[in-house]
Amino acid sequence: MSAGWALSRLGGSADELHARGWAGPARRGVTLCLPEGPALVLGSTQDQRLVDRSGAAAAGVPLVRRRTGGGMVLLQPGELVWVDVDVPAGDRLWDDDVARAFSWVGQAWAGAAADLGVPGPRPHPGPMEEGRWGRLVCFAGLGPGEVTVDGRKLVGLAQRRTRAGARFQCALLLRWEPSALLGLLAFEDAERAGAAEDLASAAIGLFELGVDAGPEDVLDALRARLPTD
Repeated sequence: MSAGWALSRLGGSADELHARGWAGPARRGVTLCLPEGPALVLGSTQDQRLVDRSGAAAAGVPLVRRRTGGGMVLLQPGELVWVDVDVPAGDRLWDDDVARAFSWVGQAWAGAAADLGVPGPRPHPGPMEEGRWGRLVCFAGLGPGEVTVDGRKLVGLAQRRTRAGARFQCALLLRWEPSALLGLLAFEDAERAGAAEDLASAAIGLFELGVDAGPEDVLDALRARLPTD
């Protein structure tokens, strides 16, 4: 394990995992979050009216709000890997500049992706690029530090900051199938079809890249790339 990093694995509902506090704010930490079922996760400021609530309920997909910003993410087992990275305030890795704080996180994820066999992963140097759908869907926009492959987003990042430190919520795609998320939104058919066409090339998953890796493989690769001093 990387020196100085506390490692944990947590299962539970997406709501429980997003609501958890700081286990040890004086120490760096890495947590592999393992949601027990699907959930549609909204960013901290997104309007619930964007979602077809009855359709989501019928599909067995609860609606969850996270404390970090950005667009919505559809959590489905086997579709992405969720890792939280905690850094205490005052740590060498802490940065008062919110955008700049993502830099080392993105570099670590790009290195981890390369080690898994991803060709040419690159952290986005910023600034934020929302495009048409970036405010709505996390993997449709591109923020500082987020990792791309040939311009398609592979790793999404969000950040929560308190007096105790910063929590970087990270999601690496295993598969990218935007139609599943779009099917839960309060869209007219024509708007949904247009969004599906636009979003098809916005992101990419490991399996589409020919990389066969699961959550533990991703966690191991990231840990090997985290700063050790």
